[in-house]
Amino acid sequence: MNAETLITEHLDTWTSAIKAKSSAGRGGGKKQELYGIKKLRELILELAVRGLLVPQDPKDEPASEFLKNITAEKAKLIKTGNIKKQKDLPPLSKDELDFETPDGWKWIRLQDVAEYIQRGKGPKYADTGKVRVVSQKCVQWTGLDLSAARFVSDESLAKYQPERFLRSNDLLWNSTGTGTAGRINRINDNPENALVADSHVTIVRVLNFNSSFINCYISSSSIQNRLTPTHENSLVSGTTNQVELNTNSAIKLPVPLPPLAEQQRIVAKVDELMALCDQLEQRQEDSVRTHAILVETLLGALTAASERGTFAEAWQRIAAHFDTLFTTESSIDQLKQILLQLAVMGKLVPQDPEDEPASELLNKLREEKKRLIKKKAAKDSGKMHQKAPDNPAYTIPDSWNWVRFRELIWCFRGHNPPKSEFSYEPKVGYVRFVQITDFKTDKSAVYVPKSPKNKMVYNGEIIMAAYRHIGKLSREMEGAFNVALCKILEFQPMNRDYVELLIGTDVVKGELLRASERGHIPSMHSDHLLSLLVPLPPLAEQKRIVAKVDELMALCDRLKARLQTAQITQVHLADSLVETEIH
Repeated sequence: MNAETLITEHLDTWTSAIKAKSSAGRGGGKKQELYGIKKLRELILELAVRGLLVPQDPKDEPASEFLKNITAEKAKLIKTGNIKKQKDLPPLSKDELDFETPDGWKWIRLQDVAEYIQRGKGPKYADTGKVRVVSQKCVQWTGLDLSAARFVSDESLAKYQPERFLRSNDLLWNSTGTGTAGRINRINDNPENALVADSHVTIVRVLNFNSSFINCYISSSSIQNRLTPTHENSLVSGTTNQVELNTNSAIKLPVPLPPLAEQQRIVAKVDELMALCDQLEQRQEDSVRTHAILVETLLGALTAASERGTFAEAWQRIAAHFDTLFTTESSIDQLKQILLQLAVMGKLVPQDPEDEPASELLNKLREEKKRLIKKKAAKDSGKMHQKAPDNPAYTIPDSWNWVRFRELIWCFRGHNPPKSEFSYEPKVGYVRFVQITDFKTDKSAVYVPKSPKNKMVYNGEIIMAAYRHIGKLSREMEGAFNVALCKILEFQPMNRDYVELLIGTDVVKGELLRASERGHIPSMHSDHLLSLLVPLPPLAEQKRIVAKVDELMALCDRLKARLQTAQITQVHLADSLVETEIH
C-alpha cells in the first residue's frame, strides 16, 4: 500500500485517535495530542528510512559508490588540514543493524559521512554581541527557534575554532535532559559566523551532500525510542530524570544510507506527506476549537435562561444534538459543571410548594450556631446577618434564600506538628497525618502522635484543600490534618451532601480559584470562604437536588468511560496500523 493510500483509507483512525499529551515528542504544548496524526508522522519517517516510502531505481548509483567519493574527499581535506583526522571505528556487526535495507543501500556509521561531530562549547554570555548561542530551547521539533538564543561575548570569540561556527546544512541534536535529548533540526541559509552551539547540543556536519535524510533517520522512532536509559539498545547514559547522549554514541551511530538520488526522492516525499499531516492537524484542531465553542455557547444558554420556557428551549437544542456535542472528555466535564450550576440555581428539580421554605431552615441553622458558640463548640465567624448585595449572581426560586456561607457551615484549618514527630510506620498512640499531597498522589502514609493540638477529620466529613489545589474535596480521609487543609462542618439540620455539591460550583470553588490566582502560590483564606454568598434551598429540596445530581453524574461518568474506551481503541488501531506497515 503506498503512503497516500495509507493516509486516505484510514483517515478516520489518524484523525480520531486523541489522548492526553506528554511533555516530550513532536508538536506543541496542548493538553491533548492528536495521537493518530503523531503516529502517522512517525510511520512516514519509519517507512522513509527503511526504503519503503518511494520505489528504488536500479539506475541510481549505489550508496557504496557515493560513500567512496565521500571517503576520498575526506582524505583530501585531512591531508590539506581543513578537517581533523577521525579515529578509527570498529566495523559494523549484524547485531547493530535494526532492519534489512534495499539493494543499493549500505549501513554505515554516522562518522563515515561526517566531517565534524562534536558538542558545542560552554559560552560566556553577554547582553549584546555579534554571535548568538543555540541552546536546547532553540532546537524544537517545530523548527529552530532563535528567539531564545542569547549572545556570546565578543571578547570570547577568539577561543572558538572556525569549525565551531554553525553552517547551513548542519544538524543540531539536543544531547541532555529527559524529554529534551533527541530533538533535532537542520540549519537552512545560515549567515556565516553568526551562530555557535552550547555544550548541550551536538553538531553533525555531513560532507558534500544534503543532510535532510540523516535528519529524517535521527527523527524516526528507530532512533528516538533509543533515547531512554531503559531501552535494551540505549544511546544515552544517566538516569530517567537526566539522560546524556555522549559524542561517541553519535559518532558510532549506525545509519542506513540510500543512494544519493534516492535520498533526494525520499526527502521530497517526506516533505510532501508532512505538509499533508500539517493540513490534517490544522483541520482537526479547527474542528476541536469549533466544537468547544459550540458546547460552551449552548451550555451557557442554559444558565442564562431566566424563564422556564427559554430554559426548556435551550435544553431542547442540546438534547437534539447530544451525541455530537458530548464527544470529548472536556465537553463532558463542562456538562458536569453546568449540571452543578443548574442544581444550585433551582433549575434541576421542580420546587414543591409543600416544602418548608429556606427561611425557616435558616432560622434553625442560626439557633444551632448560637447553641454551639455558647458551648464553645464553634467560633463566632462574623456577622450572621450580613446583608446580601442587591444584585446576587442569578435569580433563585421564591422558596430559596441567598445567605453567607458562614450561616451554613463552620470551618477550621489544621495543625503542623514538627517533622521530628513523623513516623512512616503505624505506632500505638499515633494517627494518620493527612497532608495536601494526599489530594494528588498515593504517597506513603505519615503518622503523628495524637494530641489535643491535632485537629482531626473523620471518615465522611468534608476536608478541603486550601493551598495549591484550592477547592479539591475528600470525604474519605481520616486522621490529624495539616494547616494547608480546611475541615468543613455544616450546622444541623443542613444537608452535608448539598454543602459538598455547593463547594464544587462556580459560586464557591470558582470564586475561590479566581481569588487565589492573585497570589504567587494559590491559597485560600477561611474568611473568604465563609463570606461567600450562596443559594440556600429548602431542606427537602436539597435532598432531591443531591439525588438528581448523583444520578446525572453517574450518567456522565458512564458516557466518559465509553468515550475513553473508544479513544483507547482508536489509539490501538493507530498503533496497529503503524506496526503492520513497518513489519
